Amino acid sequence: MHRARILTAEALSGVRDQMERAGQKLVFTNGCFDLLHAGHVRYLQQARELGHALAVGLNSDRSVRELKGEGRPINAEDDRAEVVAALGCVDYVVIFDGKRATDLLRAVRPQVYAKGGDYTPESLDPDERAILAAADAEVQILPLLPGRSTTAVLERMCQP
Repeated sequence: MHRARILTAEALSGVRDQMERAGQKLVFTNGCFDLLHAGHVRYLQQARELGHALAVGLNSDRSVRELKGEGRPINAEDDRAEVVAALGCVDYVVIFDGKRATDLLRAVRPQVYAKGGDYTPESLDPDERAILAAADAEVQILPLLPGRSTTAVLERMCQP
């Protein structure tokens, strides 16, 4: 069952430690993943190719509202976590409550951190950058699929 892939931060930290002892790399990324679309799927597939397992930090409902505004998320956090965990390229999902993944990154200490092409290494949150540097994590910026975003999907859905 895919729900077994949904872990706590503490459990994921243990997985990361086991992987490191085995000489393997944990790739980590995070986001809202509210309405899953082809851009998300391709991004997650590319992220998974960067290591031996992919963990996705999923913004809680409260943090999605803080980031995206009222009316979001469209899907509840447990549903979003289950859908993301069901993807073949995703090994683990952790729901986190902060606006930023800072505390989760500190707990997990991934070997590779992937972000979408709407970021640059310099535009990452300074606290996140510091945590990643302290963990000696490799930061990878992956290209976005043009025209694919949750906002674009919602705009098309709301057009008359």
